[in-house]
Amino acid sequence: MRAGERVRVLALQAASVLALLAAWEGVARAGWVDPLFVPAPSAVAGAFGRIGRSALAGLGDTLAKTAIAYALSVVLGVSGGIALGSVRALREVLNPFVVALYGMPKILVLPWIVLLLGFGTAPAVLYGTIHGFFPIVVLVAGGVRDVDRTLLGVARAFGATTWQLYWKVVLPAIVPTVLAGMRLGIVFCLLGVLIVEMFAGVRGMGHVLNSLANGFQAPELFAATALVSISSIVIVLGLDALNERLSHWRS
Repeated sequence: MRAGERVRVLALQAASVLALLAAWEGVARAGWVDPLFVPAPSAVAGAFGRIGRSALAGLGDTLAKTAIAYALSVVLGVSGGIALGSVRALREVLNPFVVALYGMPKILVLPWIVLLLGFGTAPAVLYGTIHGFFPIVVLVAGGVRDVDRTLLGVARAFGATTWQLYWKVVLPAIVPTVLAGMRLGIVFCLLGVLIVEMFAGVRGMGHVLNSLANGFQAPELFAATALVSISSIVIVLGLDALNERLSHWRS
């Protein structure tokens, strides 16, 4: 996309957001919604000042736990997906279990995790890792299976070793799939950590959100939710930028 087109797109996106906020403000000021549940954007903006320090501290704690869970889920998910996609015997034995666990509501294991690990960082990291692992491993395994067999055959015909086969053919071919899995994984990891913090946490952004909701502090709750949403969007956009850079490596 050229610079002029990019500026025009960004301007349209900013105008859309401002129009939405203006409409929301107008509806709230007209009294069409109950401010106890849907405060005006101006009230939400004022709430940032009241909860800024505690919300940022909670967000930092949540993002730190999410980063650990995400790193574990990416390492385990990508390596496990490559193994499942490459080794037929392993895929035939384990794939039904992976698919079944992927489809199972993860909330079912949360009480057991809390029972075993108690409260704190460990259950949040483990639950976040579980949430992020399965979409990554399933997507990567499918990406490896979909690699063009003609490319693999040609590489073998030219004497490529197993290492060269993976480094020169398989990995470049599955980069889009891995990045798609990573984009899903970070969202699911953050979701898992927030869930644990809401229901079994003593700190973190999930705990902050739960406390604000129980106190019927709607403006503060909207402000804290906006912080989490903005953080998630920034991370996903960063992964999109990484995808753009890696697309040059693939070519």
